[in-house]
Amino acid sequence: MFPVHRPRRLRDQPVLRALTRETRLTRDDLVQPLFVAAGAATPAEIRAMPGQRQWPVAQLAEEGRRIAESGVKAVLLFGIPQRKDEQGSGAWDDNGIVQQAARALKRAVPELLVITDLCLCEYTTHGHCGVIARDAAGAIRVRNDPTLELLARAAVSQARAGADVIAPSDMMDGRVAAIRRALDAAGFADTPILAYAAKYASAFYGPFREAAASAPQAGDRSGYQMDTGNAREALREMELDWEEGADILMVKPALPALDILRAARERFTAPLAAYQVSGEYSMLIAAAERGWLDRERAMWETLTAIKRAGADLIITYFAAEAARALP
Repeated sequence: MFPVHRPRRLRDQPVLRALTRETRLTRDDLVQPLFVAAGAATPAEIRAMPGQRQWPVAQLAEEGRRIAESGVKAVLLFGIPQRKDEQGSGAWDDNGIVQQAARALKRAVPELLVITDLCLCEYTTHGHCGVIARDAAGAIRVRNDPTLELLARAAVSQARAGADVIAPSDMMDGRVAAIRRALDAAGFADTPILAYAAKYASAFYGPFREAAASAPQAGDRSGYQMDTGNAREALREMELDWEEGADILMVKPALPALDILRAARERFTAPLAAYQVSGEYSMLIAAAERGWLDRERAMWETLTAIKRAGADLIITYFAAEAARALP
């Protein structure tokens, strides 16, 4: 007769639980998002994201040092410009807000890896992620191919400013190939691309759109971001981005798409990133503030779940907080 296996034997003592833990978070897993606002004199609290701020360029170095001291080794930059236009020309302005921020961080904290988000939505008056056209009824349509040229220009500008990794988040078809060609031609063949490869049209982006002042002025982004009911499409999107030259593939948002992250881990050998987005962060903070859950335990449980599902990199607003608490 075979002996009875009792998994609880390994849960009874803290040391045994630690020795047999399958999934471990480390500081190397974490990326801290940063919002940088042009023309700001002081940090501004983000109402919908308690504990997060829009930073002025002048104080970004200080915040970068705090992040680096926590043990986090990478940041993801988002810029809020003072002026916007129809095409989002601030995205490829060599003196644009993200370009200024990248230079400031690389000067002050050179060991910090700077990832720059690449999209037009923060820079356009209409709030969409590309060049738009209006049909006879006035409905907005984002034009895919004309947008690629602008994204490529912005990528090269960000690389010139010192970005270590370019992260296109627009979900235009063919953008990774266009960006790769442009970077290579401009002498940045060694600059990696972290592609927002499976980006869903999610309700969980709401607080971010307040933070980045990037909400669409009309319509929504369901014409180019993915339908939340689709899984096979997500894997096709990831396959296409990988074939076009992406170096890291991202799933966004993280918790509502853990099944996609797990499927991607089983299918791809590429490094995988997952973004625990603003709504995921804010709902945990709001519940904790009301005493409905334990903030720290919820933070660890969600981050562990994301890593357990297959993420190599976790972009999270908890990054610096979690890193300070890790042994």
